[in-house]
Amino acid sequence: MKFGRAVAAAALLAVVTACGSGTTTGAGSGGGKVGIDHPRADSDFWNSYIKYVPQMAGELKVDLMPATNSQNDVAKLVNNVQALIGQGAKVIVMAPQDTGAIANTLQQLENKKIPVVTVDTRPDKGKVYMVVRADNRAYGTKACEFLGEKLGGKGKVVQLQGALSSINGRDRSEAFLECMKAKFPDITVFSEPTDWEGSKAASMLQTRLEQNPDIKGIYMHAGGVHLAPTLQVLKQKGLLVPPDDPKHIFVISNDGIPQEFEAIRKGDIDATVSQPADLYAKYALFYAKAAAEGKTFKPGPTDHDSTIIQLPNGLEDQLPAPLVTKENVDDKALWGNQVK
Repeated sequence: MKFGRAVAAAALLAVVTACGSGTTTGAGSGGGKVGIDHPRADSDFWNSYIKYVPQMAGELKVDLMPATNSQNDVAKLVNNVQALIGQGAKVIVMAPQDTGAIANTLQQLENKKIPVVTVDTRPDKGKVYMVVRADNRAYGTKACEFLGEKLGGKGKVVQLQGALSSINGRDRSEAFLECMKAKFPDITVFSEPTDWEGSKAASMLQTRLEQNPDIKGIYMHAGGVHLAPTLQVLKQKGLLVPPDDPKHIFVISNDGIPQEFEAIRKGDIDATVSQPADLYAKYALFYAKAAAEGKTFKPGPTDHDSTIIQLPNGLEDQLPAPLVTKENVDDKALWGNQVK
């Protein structure tokens, strides 16, 4: 995961085929301007991603336009995309948080022959050139297996869900519940939708712990917004104790931000799944540049430890997202240990 690693012609050579006769549109070595909209700035994960974007653009020599930020508002995303197009964007990179509400905009972009790369989320409908994402169902399964084993297959757990209007929230939630039902049927799961909001997570966890003081596990869909409020609630209730304390509640998260790693080291939480913020930025821009140059891709394994899969509306590059526990939390290859 070293940032200086060359991506030039070798990157994805096994799955790249040139489209047409080598003609490209737009200016510059990247084939045209790339417009990018960031989804929010109230999450430690997304703020890390945002910091990686200009760095990766420089490494890949992408003609990147000044970014916009839709602040978790699909209406702002639509307006930002229109503004980027008006400023000459030939490719759009976005991360729609409401994956069902962006279909009309994707249709408009298709009509204009402007390719779209989406990051982290996969639109429910509408053509995409490439989705840069990890396997979010695997997140839910990993969380289920971790908590199920820690609890010995019995007890109660809380699932602090993201937004169920997002494919990520649905994937993580459904996989977690399916795994629990199949592998740990004696564990009771309380699912609480938070819409990716920390305040909602805190309120719902507080209420659930008051009603069920014997809860022994928590699965947070997004450490970037759920970590701080969850730790605050546990501390207030005297439950923020080391893993060897009988009162300890086992907590697993998703994101892989530095704050989660520090919480694992302290024993405040037990694990997280590391979403690759650095690789999200890197390959979003890699594919945006490829789209501008008229290249196409096929399903199959890549040279960067991922797999491209076929979707009904495009392709998805499923990047690796490892489980992080106290055993490997200091691994310098993890992006959360490289953030300064």
